[in-house]
This record gives sequence, C-alpha cells and structure tokens, in this order.
Amino acid sequence: MTDSLPRRRSAAARATLTALLAGGLCLPLAAQTRPTARNGDYIVAVVNQELVTAGELERRIESTRQGGRVPAASDDELRRQALDALLEERVIVTHAREVGARVDEPDLERAVQSIAQQNQLTIDQLRERLRQEGVDYARFRAQLRDQMMVERVREREVYPRINITDLEVDHLVDRQRAAAQADAELDIAQILVTVPEGASEDVRQQRRQRADQALARVRAGEDFATVARELSEDTNRAKGGQIGLRAASRLPDLFVDAVRPLAPGEVAPALVASGAGFHVIKLLQRHEGAALRVTQTHARHILLRTSAQLPAEAAAQRLEELRSQILAGSRRFDEAARELSDDGSAAVGGDLGWAGPGQFVPEFEEAMNHLPLDGISAPLVSRFGVHLIQVLERREVALDPRQLRDQARAQLREQKFADAYADWARELRARAYVEMREPPL
Repeated sequence: MTDSLPRRRSAAARATLTALLAGGLCLPLAAQTRPTARNGDYIVAVVNQELVTAGELERRIESTRQGGRVPAASDDELRRQALDALLEERVIVTHAREVGARVDEPDLERAVQSIAQQNQLTIDQLRERLRQEGVDYARFRAQLRDQMMVERVREREVYPRINITDLEVDHLVDRQRAAAQADAELDIAQILVTVPEGASEDVRQQRRQRADQALARVRAGEDFATVARELSEDTNRAKGGQIGLRAASRLPDLFVDAVRPLAPGEVAPALVASGAGFHVIKLLQRHEGAALRVTQTHARHILLRTSAQLPAEAAAQRLEELRSQILAGSRRFDEAARELSDDGSAAVGGDLGWAGPGQFVPEFEEAMNHLPLDGISAPLVSRFGVHLIQVLERREVALDPRQLRDQARAQLREQKFADAYADWARELRARAYVEMREPPL
C-alpha cells in the first residue's frame, strides 16, 4: 500500500462552494469591510479584535432562511441564533490564531481547486460564480483559510478531550454482534428424524436412537449429505439436507441457537429436539450481518504532484487527456502509471491493493466509492496532487475482533464529539472579550 494517501480528516477539502457562499466563517479584521453611513451597515459586536457587522448578520439570517434549517423559529429567535453562531466563529478563529495555527499557501490552493472541481468549475469559472454572488475572491479565500485553520485546531484540541473506556467499547461491540446475528444469513443442512404427533414414549425413544445413529455416523467422518439422503425424513433429503441460505430471522430459533458457536463445516454436538422430531444440524456457511462486514476496494491511481512548474489546473488537464486515451484504448492505465505517476505505487502500475474505509483521505475515498468497477474518475485534486483513479474489484469481508473494536471506538468518538466541541467552544467564549454594540441612532 502506498504511503501517499494516509487517512486525514479534512473538512475544508470537502467544503462546498454553496456552504461558503451561505455565510462561511469570518474574515480577518483587515479584510472586513468597514461600515459606512452610505450602506447603513454598523458594528453589532466586537469579539477580541474581530468585528461582527449588521450586514453579515443579515446575510447569515437570510442564508439560514433559504436553507430551511430553522423553519419554525421566530424572527427574533432566528436573529439570536445567527448572532450566537457568528460570535462563536469569531471566538474560535481568534483562538486559532493565538495558538499559532496556520494554513500554507499550497494547502489553500489545493482546497480551492477541490471546491471548484466538486462544483464542476474551473478556477476562472469559480471566480465568475463568486463575482455573480457578490463575493470578492480574496474574501472567499480568507473564509476558506479560516475554515481550514479552525478545523485543524478543533481536531488538535477537541478530540483529546473525549474519553472512551474499554467497557463502553465492549457494550457497543456486544450490541453490534447481537444486531449482526439477527441480520446474518445462514446456510444450514439437517437430518430430520420425525416423531409422530401423540407418539408413545417407546416410539419416541426409537426415533431418538435413529437420530443418535445419524449423528454418530457424521461425527465419525461420514459424508453428511450421504447420511441425510439415507436417513433424513424432510423434504430436503435429496439435496443432502441442505435448507439453503436464509436470514437468521427466517429460521427456527432452535436452529440459530444450535449453530451460533459453530464454524462453517461443523456439526452441532447434540441433537436438536423440536415439535417435528429430532434434528442433526450442520452449519454450511454464515454471512455475517452488515455491522460485522466491511466493503474493501481494490483500486489503482496515477498521481501528478503539483508545483510552481505544474499547477493543479495544468495537471488536471494533462490527466484528462490521459483519461481520454485510456478510455479510447490507445493507452493502458498500468503502463501510464509506470511512466508518469509521481507515487510510490508507480512501479506496480499504480496498484494500491485492497483498502477498507478510512485508509485514504476523504476526498479520494469518496470519489473512489462512487466509481463502478473498471470506471475511471475525472481528475481529482487532493492534498497530494491530482489523481486519476480506477476501481478494479470490490469485496465484502468480515471484520476481525481488533477491527470491530477499532470501528466501535471510532463510532463512540464521533458520538461524543458534539458534546466535547460544545464544551470547548463555551470555554473559549467565556475567556474571550465580547462587546455588544447598540445600533446607531
């Protein structure tokens, strides 16, 4: 597996143009538009050294209305919520600057490229779109820089606050296993020796002895299907007693309980008694429920690293031409990867091997997951450069115990993040200087 695509949370890289146009984060003080009497704007609040103006408050309120996020709120409540959100953003941005968070120019450029690409725009088209929306391009970049900076500080300071105990992980894993067992599919074979309704105890014992003989034969190594065809009295005897793959919820609880501890190919050590008679049960295969499975993808890619000599737009254009050649059959993907890719996987034709969720950066993983088998992506911008991705295979595999615990721990961390973030934001605001201003007369 190449080390060029480590897992890295990057909300800024996934940000959409719509979200930034809808209000985004605040700008540095130097980038703020000073209120003037001509446009009627004025300062609503001062947060540390940042301003919140009436104009941006109105824009935030309007974007919230258009987004339908609080349809039942009154005008006063909507204004209060919008103002609280802006104050919180100012507090967090100023804190990020105080602790030395920074976003390098190459990272910012890649994020801009990613936003343009997600909206199917070139950089020039993005600039024009922003102009039509009345947003200055420098303002847009400043908002995006702040968003990226805040994301980095939030990851660095909020996640260490989250405490997850082994007992919490154990409980979640137990719940997931129980849900998976209910959702599992089982392929079971049986040898049934029936007991007539109302049979005497002697008859019942004779029938049990016949079932015991069948169990003894298969446990001694005889072929289960052969014994089933000879002795079983159910409708599946011609198929060697195989019932077929069914959801656990569609099988008798007695059967599900009997095969729960078994590995595929094993026979239950004791007879199972039911109203129909006595059963010898064998588990042929088990498909775990979705909670215990994960989809892995086998993909390959071609990576062009961007530089002053090869900006992202030029790299994307070059890869788009290469993609057309591959689709037309005039170039082979693996040969092009060996020749052109700037990644360590170039020597093996760009092959990234099998990968599960979370092994690649989010923008790469999202594009890969949307591709059909043998599909080739459009050029994709990530923090590493520009990629072409091709999906070769997909498969579902069962999670091993360590992976199941890791997944449960990550799920608990995400569940606790909102509360930890809210506590962190409240503490920052309590330490911040916030001065509310009255509207001018």
